[in-house]
Amino acid sequence: MSNSEAKSNSLAAPPLAGKPVNASRSENDARLSPQDANPLGYILGGRVMHLMDIAAAIAAHPAQPQPRRTVSVDYVDFRNPIRVGELIVLKSSVNTRVSIPRWEVGVKIFSENFLTGERKHTTSAYLTFCRG
Repeated sequence: MSNSEAKSNSLAAPPLAGKPVNASRSENDARLSPQDANPLGYILGGRVMHLMDIAAAIAAHPAQPQPRRTVSVDYVDFRNPIRVGELIVLKSSVNTRVSIPRWEVGVKIFSENFLTGERKHTTSAYLTFCRG
């Protein structure tokens, strides 16, 4: 091996070690107020998406503990409305590495009624994050 080959091999980035999905799992909760709702008492979709983006960023942190940003929201499915006063539970995890600097994060959102204990799956989404 020539000196220049040895030098280029030493400068190559080390391979990134894989981590299991459970290393990136995150569960957060939120309770929103009437200011986050429409006149019918349902939480606004934009506010739900804001919480979803935060939950996804928290899950992406263990995958790559560097500054990262949301590149795209590939899919959002609003299944059930969330009423003011219900507890919102956000579950997220890194699903897959899309490419070297990108990660896909899945988020599921549930609402929980304090009086009945009923929990509904309200929203699902996939977000892509990258470094920087």
